[in-house]
Amino acid sequence: MSSVITTNLPPQLAAIQCEMEGYARGHGLDFFPTIFEYVDANQLNSIAAKGGFPVRYPHWRFGMEFERLSRGYHYGLQKIYEMVINNDPCYAYLMTNNCVTDQKLVMAHVYGHCDFFKNNFYFSKTNRKMMDEMANHGTRIRRYMEEVGVEEVEEFIDACLSLEDQIDVHSPFIRRREERSRYDFEAERDKTEAEGPPRFRAKNYMESFVNPPNRLAAAVKQMEEKRREPKPFPERPERDLLLFLLEHAPLNAWETDVLSIIRDEAYYFAPQAQTKIMNEGWASYWHSTIMTRQGLSAAEVVCYCDHHSGTLASSPTQLNPYKLGIELFRDIADRWNRGAFGKEFDECDDDRQRRNWNTGAGLGRRKIFEVRRIHNDLTFIDEFLTLDFVREQRLFKFGFNQSTEYYEIESREFPKVKRQLLASLTNLGRPQIAVRDANYRNRGELFLEHSYTGVELQLDYARDTLQNLHRIWNRPVHLETVLENHLTNLSFDGSEHAIEKGEPFEPAEGAPS
Repeated sequence: MSSVITTNLPPQLAAIQCEMEGYARGHGLDFFPTIFEYVDANQLNSIAAKGGFPVRYPHWRFGMEFERLSRGYHYGLQKIYEMVINNDPCYAYLMTNNCVTDQKLVMAHVYGHCDFFKNNFYFSKTNRKMMDEMANHGTRIRRYMEEVGVEEVEEFIDACLSLEDQIDVHSPFIRRREERSRYDFEAERDKTEAEGPPRFRAKNYMESFVNPPNRLAAAVKQMEEKRREPKPFPERPERDLLLFLLEHAPLNAWETDVLSIIRDEAYYFAPQAQTKIMNEGWASYWHSTIMTRQGLSAAEVVCYCDHHSGTLASSPTQLNPYKLGIELFRDIADRWNRGAFGKEFDECDDDRQRRNWNTGAGLGRRKIFEVRRIHNDLTFIDEFLTLDFVREQRLFKFGFNQSTEYYEIESREFPKVKRQLLASLTNLGRPQIAVRDANYRNRGELFLEHSYTGVELQLDYARDTLQNLHRIWNRPVHLETVLENHLTNLSFDGSEHAIEKGEPFEPAEGAPS
């Protein structure tokens, strides 16, 4: 049954949409109803500047992004071919001045994305009505701007946006703590009273001997003293900094609402950052399959190949997620079709035999759909990036050469290449920072700790972020990190920054230094 919803598409493109959707469903793709909007370059750049949403809250960064995209398009430096939104129904955009071949390619690519959005585990907790929610956010923030003032609201949004990546991306799937109000003191007291002092089981006539009253009284006293001891706040490090600020920062009503909006949107976009390689690879795999097998006429082959090769072109300076993703999916499909997996294959050390290995298993299609469903970029690379693949794709580890002041190839060794890729994907490539003490020095100051993994924080970024954090917490803030191989405490008290260097840093055994 077709789920095509047409809006302002010309009849020719509406017919092509029905055709491409049929091909996509024929290959087993499963997606929400998809709406294609027909827009010109200026409209598409405006939508892209706001993250793909036609209506969002007003902010200067959207205007700057629109200016950048418009200049790039005007000077022929860049062009947006496709844009699709994780929503139910999905929304995608077609540019009016693209040729028919490009429109086919974009539609096939979009259906790959829509299938990924609907079926990948990491998108399962996202808001599927985010198109409406974004418009809602815009209405609320515009109202605050009218009531409080544009500059004050924008300044607060700036502070929140500098912290938007300080969320716990795994928290939608993990129960980190018991849901209990911080004002529920009765529950804690009832729990303590219900537990009572520890007692040994005994017959009634032996009770006073097995559980002497003086021992029970001492145990009760000890429990009472322990209960009175000050507990750390928070009891364990909190990785969701935005949630902690929402619960404990001295914010007024409109500030709390704005911060909650920034946090909601950060969690919505997080799975897209977690699956960039897989998502683009999956969509490219299916647009390639559909176009080469069914979607092209003879006259369209050259145009398609030109644009497809441009999308997958490797860059000497950065990783192309489209290229890495599609090649890994192709490699997985090929290996599982040939049966080149499992203990027997892994233990084979004959290079020729490994290259010619073929048991006729034919499991490639089933395997890539399984991978699409349960993995993110980190586990995808960790599980399926092999030595043979790295050699075939000529991947390498790069680094900055201080003497030449250029990025250069450092190594082609498989372990180093894989380690650098995994490091760039861990926590979306951003520093892991947690709240360790919200009553530091018993003065209500906020103390954060950076989980150091061998990469130092950029000092100018850290200072600006601490300054924005102070704007929200309204008390001095501190951050423990590692600089020049020493534990270092960065602080901001509202007027001055301070750096306090401590003991030499000694990494835990097995941790990167």
